[in-house]
Amino acid sequence: MTVRPRIGITTTSGGAARPDYRAYAAAVEAAGGEVVWLDPEILAGTDPQEILRGLDGVLLSGGVDIDPREFGEAELPGAGVTIDPQRDALELPLARAAVAADLPVFGICRGVQTLAVAAGGSLHQDLALLGHDRTTHHQREAGKDDAAVAHPVHVSPGTRLAVAVGDGERPVNSFHHQAVRDVPPGFVVAARSSDGVVEALEDSRRPFVIGVQWHPERMVDRHPSQRRLFAAFVEAARARLRERA
Repeated sequence: MTVRPRIGITTTSGGAARPDYRAYAAAVEAAGGEVVWLDPEILAGTDPQEILRGLDGVLLSGGVDIDPREFGEAELPGAGVTIDPQRDALELPLARAAVAADLPVFGICRGVQTLAVAAGGSLHQDLALLGHDRTTHHQREAGKDDAAVAHPVHVSPGTRLAVAVGDGERPVNSFHHQAVRDVPPGFVVAARSSDGVVEALEDSRRPFVIGVQWHPERMVDRHPSQRRLFAAFVEAARARLRERA
């Protein structure tokens, strides 16, 4: 019997029971992974190394905003920031520990922002304050369903993201009002939208540390490239499992 790599998925408190978080689990399971839920209330105060013990990969999921104080700023007036202190307290140290341990890490939406802030980067608190069209990057406000394409992104050739999904223009969905501003040391921009917003980051020094601003778990049924992204992540976790065996 083939042993499946164990993938820790972060959630909001109680999120494992919610349909939007179940979509992450379904995509991981379809790619061959076994899901381990990382609930911030249950794991509050737990050493990140203890959490990572027995995991072969970490998926940093979507959700509300990271507290601007985590990247040295006060909340800007009109930015509409909504924070979850429990998640920040769990996920930022966890992301640092996972990257340092060369564990495969896949960040989605809030997750790419978590990767950036954990590594010393910063965020735009609200794209609309910069003049970006809010509906371009948050498709529910434009009345589109979750799997619909909101806009294309340009994937940079030679990146690990390009190996998984192909380079050039790729269609994505979009549900965010914040985005990465300052790219952290050691990371590279792997994709941007046409209006210049950072849509993906990766740490090329690591076997698999990739974050995307879109929600591939909601696109896997219609877009094979998004399934390949989960397949690449789970395969990296499988390779980690073989190393530990």
